Amino acid sequence: MASEPAAPTPQHETTLGLSNEKMGMWAMIGSECLFFGALIAAYLIYVNAFGDAPEINPSTIYDIPFTSVSTFILLMSSLGVVLALSGAQQGDDRRMRTWLLATALMGATFLSGQIYEFTVFMEEGMRMSTSPFTTSFYVLTGFHGVHVGVGVLMLLTLWGRSLAGKLERRKSEIVENVGLYWHFVDIVWIIIFTVVYLIPAE
Repeated sequence: MASEPAAPTPQHETTLGLSNEKMGMWAMIGSECLFFGALIAAYLIYVNAFGDAPEINPSTIYDIPFTSVSTFILLMSSLGVVLALSGAQQGDDRRMRTWLLATALMGATFLSGQIYEFTVFMEEGMRMSTSPFTTSFYVLTGFHGVHVGVGVLMLLTLWGRSLAGKLERRKSEIVENVGLYWHFVDIVWIIIFTVVYLIPAE
């Protein structure tokens, strides 16, 4: 006698109608907003504190055209994760995997640009200990880079699990949760790019 298929594991939802996993992601994003808010506030406090190196200041070190290209690539990656989610919801695994990988590559390209930018800054004498301004700059942009790196690892993990056939159960919600994190990282960078690179220090 053939055994009956196991019943699907019930999804536990909160009183808001959201799964525990999605609520956890929103709670984490909320705490990250406070974290980045504090870092941005610290940068604004020390943006004119050049210490003994007045020549190292925003007007002399930023390469805005280069950073603008990196910013455009990161923002386009948000479209990639939307298309990956669309593929997951429609059961098109190939499309989902393609856009998960494409999004991860765009995120890695942004990180490569940030590493290059930091390398140039250090060669010009802008080190983390140079002044309060440089410390706040590296801490703010560096921690954002760490978050992008975590997001890239999450996307590659989903891509790998999908290739191995281990992402079938609730895959659209898993991709959506990672997408929420990725959109958050992109939005935070828009704020950082505006505050740090586009608004001149007084």
